[in-house]
Amino acid sequence: MRRELALHTDKYQINMMYAHWVNGTHKRKAVFEAYFRKLPFGNGFAVFAGLERIAQYIRDLRFTEDDIRYLSEQEENYAPAFLEELLQFHFKGDIHAMKEGALVFPDEPLVRVEGTIMEAQLVETAILNFMNYQTLIATKASRIKQVAPNDILLEFGTRRAQEADAAVWGARAAYIGGFHATSNMLAGRMFGIPTKGTHAHSWVQSFSSEQEAFDAYAKVLPDGVTLLVDTFDTLRSGVPHAINTAKKLEAAGKKMNAIRLDSGDLAYLSIQARKMLDEAGLNYVKIVASNDLDENTIMDLKLQGAAIDTWGVGTQLITAADQPSLGGVYKLVEIESATGEMIPTIKISSNPEKVSTPGKKDVFRIVGTNGKAMADYISSPDEAAPRNGARIKLFNPLHPYLRKNVDKYEALPMLEPIFVNGFQVYSLPPLEEIRRYHEQQLDLFWPEYLRKLNPEVYRVNLSEQVWNRKQQLIAEHMQLDLE
Repeated sequence: MRRELALHTDKYQINMMYAHWVNGTHKRKAVFEAYFRKLPFGNGFAVFAGLERIAQYIRDLRFTEDDIRYLSEQEENYAPAFLEELLQFHFKGDIHAMKEGALVFPDEPLVRVEGTIMEAQLVETAILNFMNYQTLIATKASRIKQVAPNDILLEFGTRRAQEADAAVWGARAAYIGGFHATSNMLAGRMFGIPTKGTHAHSWVQSFSSEQEAFDAYAKVLPDGVTLLVDTFDTLRSGVPHAINTAKKLEAAGKKMNAIRLDSGDLAYLSIQARKMLDEAGLNYVKIVASNDLDENTIMDLKLQGAAIDTWGVGTQLITAADQPSLGGVYKLVEIESATGEMIPTIKISSNPEKVSTPGKKDVFRIVGTNGKAMADYISSPDEAAPRNGARIKLFNPLHPYLRKNVDKYEALPMLEPIFVNGFQVYSLPPLEEIRRYHEQQLDLFWPEYLRKLNPEVYRVNLSEQVWNRKQQLIAEHMQLDLE
């Protein structure tokens, strides 16, 4: 599904590119890093997603004749020579990124972009758009998975998503996070995600009786029947009629799959429905529940003893209703000087959490001899990479006195080369492989980092070289302010 997305950017990106072009600085080398400052949903981790779409975007990034015509009509009156250069544009830089499905944490680079200031500036908006949304949904899905680890999870959000792209790519992100299927057929076709669906209340309403509706549906689709039982009265009508249909299927050598509850007290109704099904000898018939579910509701229902096997989660997942934005940022960390040297840059803010960490950086996951992650370690590419036997100091950047030295560990590099000199060097893995990688990532962490409520804070540490450089640049800027 290729789409021309060169103009999927903010206007100030084009204006900055133009200003650099006019000033003759548009070919200066620059390094930007994309990251987020705060974990969503009060969770202990986030799940990186969106890389496949980022890679497609970079690979296909071209300005069309129509794009250039549109830009020529803007009030800025961009010079024709600048527009001609855009017409010849394609990305020639380098991109490193986390692998999709990775557990990620605040203030560590998820995507690193190196190239000319012109090309690195252009791609900011799209990269953040894809990364922020899909990471948010994958995190929400994994969070739901944590409270229902042994149940079937279905993504049912298409009708409530913010347009088609959100529905399709959100379904993919949910699958990465641990969901088992989607109702969205396009997502199923594009990504190979299993698709699931039952029927609507309108199916039942279109017949003269509920029993007739159930029997007709079962006759057409006898091998995967799930009946929606709450159109009129769940326990007095829906479940008894579903039992009748199930018996007819048994007589034909078939088995009904499930009933679905979509309203009312799901805990009480599921418990009573389970009793009725079991008493009828239909212990194999599962119970599916939907109706504005999220991890909080599911956890509460489980505490109430709800007899629910499968959860259909829609609005709350696909819109990330309790936090509809990740808040990822994209910051310049190095810029080429007039003499060709790469100079670290820093953003200073009166909000301490917004002060950026200067310089190009690598990320390593430090895994102890017990096979569990103890911290993430951010270092500069020009210092020796951490390796087993080489002592490193882990300390909290906010509280440097909290520190320890480790020398027995495995350092897992987290940033993969995706593009080198404009060529894609990373083979995008199949979705099932991404899901397995996410599960492997979860296995690296102790349960206290993964729990839904009040998770333990996982530390992201800076190497002494990166830390000292940051303090030096802060001091230099503070001195300039005093002069």
